[in-house]
Amino acid sequence: MKESIHPRYIATKVTCSCGNSFETASTIGDQHVEICNLCHPFYTGKEKLIDTAGRVDRFMARYGMKQ
Repeated sequence: MKESIHPRYIATKVTCSCGNSFETASTIGDQHVEICNLCHPFYTGKEKLIDTAGRVDRFMARYGMKQ
């Protein structure tokens, strides 16, 4: 690798809005994020799925081809 063309890779502290913090390495300094793996609904199992039952049937009734 060529000298002096790569950015500095430094230890970084990442802090989430929920209070979680962890150490990693990055080319920028300390970071503040809004959501992390401890508070994201997908990873915590609190994700709300939208019930789509009946949507296809309603669509076919309105716009579907007659058989």
